[in-house]
Amino acid sequence: MSDLLNVSSNPHVRSRVKSSDIMLIVLISLLPASIFGVWHFGFNALLLIVVSVASCVLTEYAYERLMHKKVTIKDYSAAVTGLLLALNLPSSAPWWIPVIGGVFAILVVKQLFGGLGQNFMNPALGARCFLLISFTGRMTNFAYDSFTGATPLAALKAGEAVNVWDMFTGNIAGTIGETSVIALLIGAVLLLVTGAIDLRIPGTYILSFIIFVLIFSGHGFDMQYLAAQLCGGGLILGAFFMATDYVTSPITKTGQLVYGCILGILTGLFRIFGNSAEGVSYAIIFSNLLVPVIEKLTPPTAFGKSRRREKA
Repeated sequence: MSDLLNVSSNPHVRSRVKSSDIMLIVLISLLPASIFGVWHFGFNALLLIVVSVASCVLTEYAYERLMHKKVTIKDYSAAVTGLLLALNLPSSAPWWIPVIGGVFAILVVKQLFGGLGQNFMNPALGARCFLLISFTGRMTNFAYDSFTGATPLAALKAGEAVNVWDMFTGNIAGTIGETSVIALLIGAVLLLVTGAIDLRIPGTYILSFIIFVLIFSGHGFDMQYLAAQLCGGGLILGAFFMATDYVTSPITKTGQLVYGCILGILTGLFRIFGNSAEGVSYAIIFSNLLVPVIEKLTPPTAFGKSRRREKA
């Protein structure tokens, strides 16, 4: 029989770009923030990054070998999870924190639900939220250069003045990967230039967050306050590197816009009205859970069909 008559399951149109190619781009794009984090916080930041990546990769390898499944560590997804988890940790965390987080991210959030492409939430953020609940004191101890104090967002929430330039350049307390907006934007540009992501989700996320802050923060059009909210916490890291995760974000174009709006509203809601100064992680996790509903409500128009209902 001619190959033209062979019947196969979808997808019928495939891209030459492999998952490993995309994950490698993400790893490279995270290098500026990682390098800055190590330079800013010192050796313990490097130790946490190495331990976190190793824990995730080894957990995935061990589970797949024990379950007699194909070993998939060469797709770099476990390495990306480990690096993102490390960048969401304070540099003062002990080495066993990323070990527990890495095992939870890969085993509980990813592998027990079927592996890459089947997890219902971002594994790195799922692990971070688990660690925040389990080890709150250690996960909120932000220290650097022999100084322990509140993050700029916490100070901002308490009504104190903050230095926006220091927040932009990274001369502040915070997690390993969230402090330098410059380093994160360099990585984000790489993701956009290579086509690994587009601006639909991060752009909608940030824009809707800005609108929410302008309306509900009580500071009106105070650009100093708005800039501090944009530069503080994990907003840039979350918007470009975690909210855009292919597995846990909508595949429909309209759904991505809706998803971005929900992210911005939830982040603003958690930051301004919640007890915590931050809210990106929980906003992304909660929005991940809504993705099936968003996709169901925003299906693309089938080829040859019109959005307008035909009259009977």
